[in-house]
Amino acid sequence: MFGLILGVTARAYYVVRRFMPTNIALAAIHTRRGLKWGLPATLLAVPYTFAMVLCAGLADNSGAGWLNLFALLFAWNSLKFLVAGPATLITLVRVRGREERCRATTAGHFNGGEQERLEEPVFSQSRG
Repeated sequence: MFGLILGVTARAYYVVRRFMPTNIALAAIHTRRGLKWGLPATLLAVPYTFAMVLCAGLADNSGAGWLNLFALLFAWNSLKFLVAGPATLITLVRVRGREERCRATTAGHFNGGEQERLEEPVFSQSRG
């Protein structure tokens, strides 16, 4: 029984992750090339918040309870984008710092426009 529940949950998770528009956008934002779009993507929380307020207002006025589900969905999507912006900014700073450290160690440090010269290894032959 536990295996069945786990299997259904895993399949549902991958279907939702693959086919829902906000999850596709967030997956693209969390790649190395998409990290720079994290803060502009935070602005997508604004239309989701307006849609949430609209659905909640319509549900209160007309009494259609099923609109509360859409309000909850829009609230969740809005929160996802609000959190994704600062998270991708922090990740971008960390990745760029790591890339800069790698560049500095592989290319060598520059002093006054000239590359620092490393001493050549000395090989000696021992005769015995």
